[in-house]
Order: sequence, then structure tokens, then C-alpha cells
Amino acid sequence: MTQRWAARFLVLALCALVTRSAAAQATQQSSRDPVSGSSLGQNYPNPVSSETTVPFSIGGAPSCSDAGRQYRVSLKIYNVLAQLVAVPVLQGGSSSLAGGQPLSNVLLTCGQYTAYWDGKYLNNGREVASGVYMYRLEIDGKAIFRKMIVMK
Repeated sequence: MTQRWAARFLVLALCALVTRSAAAQATQQSSRDPVSGSSLGQNYPNPVSSETTVPFSIGGAPSCSDAGRQYRVSLKIYNVLAQLVAVPVLQGGSSSLAGGQPLSNVLLTCGQYTAYWDGKYLNNGREVASGVYMYRLEIDGKAIFRKMIVMK
């Protein structure tokens, strides 16, 4: 019973966060961390029908002040109940990581990247249901959120 209340509270908190951040970002194309200069772009296409890509940049790219620094990066997709749905893969690769690698605690240098998600659940490979999903980019422990819509 307490787990249900905790899940409901989390959903309400996420909805409040999304509403507040959506209002603040209505004029912006991407969410940005002012300290590190990293940003998380809107996935495309949105709404998602089967697969999507997510652009993001790390360390203030393209004008990096410390090009050799490595950042610990994770990108994960959650449903509205804050349950992990998927971990997108890096598209195209980088100097330190091959393309197709899941973006979970990987080390990346300053730059612009693109992640790919096939629209399927992490655990069973089935297509996700229609609805609202959140994706979270975490760079050195600091998170940036965006939302996406899946329509089947």
C-alpha cells in the first residue's frame, strides 16, 4: 500500500517538474545545464511512432574549454511511474566509445552526440505502449530532463 502512495507521489512530482520546466523552456529548443554548458535536445520525431533519436551536447560543445576532459554520461528513458523503460544507444560513436553502445555510465569527451532508441522495452524487446515518457541525461551526477510522446 505504501508503495502505491509513493508511486503516486512520484508521478505528481514528475508532473509538476515537467509542467514547470516546460513553461520555462517553451522558448528554448534544448534544456541546458548552465554550470557545465551541457544540453539535451528534443527527441525527433516527436511524437514517436516506432523509433527516435535524441541530440545532446557535453561540456559546452562546440566551443569546448577543456576538450580533453571526460564526463560520466547516462541517458535513460522512464515512464510516468518513474520506472526504467530503456537505455538508448550512442549513434555514430565517438573517439572513446563505439556506436551502438548503451549510454549507461560511459565516459565521453566534450562534443555533440546523438542517441538512438528503437521504441522497445529494455527487458523484453516489445514495443512500448502509447503515452508520455521522460528521458534523463545525467552528466557527472547532474540531470537534465525532457519529455516525449509515443503514439502507436
